[in-house]
Amino acid sequence: MSHPANIYCYHCGRQHPSAEMRQIETKGGKKWRCIKSIEATKIPSAQRDAFGKAVTMTNKAEHQARVKARLDAERLTAG
Repeated sequence: MSHPANIYCYHCGRQHPSAEMRQIETKGGKKWRCIKSIEATKIPSAQRDAFGKAVTMTNKAEHQARVKARLDAERLTAG
């Protein structure tokens, strides 16, 4: 069974299955953007800000987890 290809969303900075993505035209050319971020532009700015902050917090947490895992692995190999 094949898995759908993941595509990078330039807006939220995450990978999404291709079914959740749409290609949009920008000044710089065509770019991929997730449906969730496209729909988020249709809601009031306070809710958009909350969405953006939630995405930022998720991205930071994932980054910190990757850094911690890398540091833990380095400590184990340094012995």
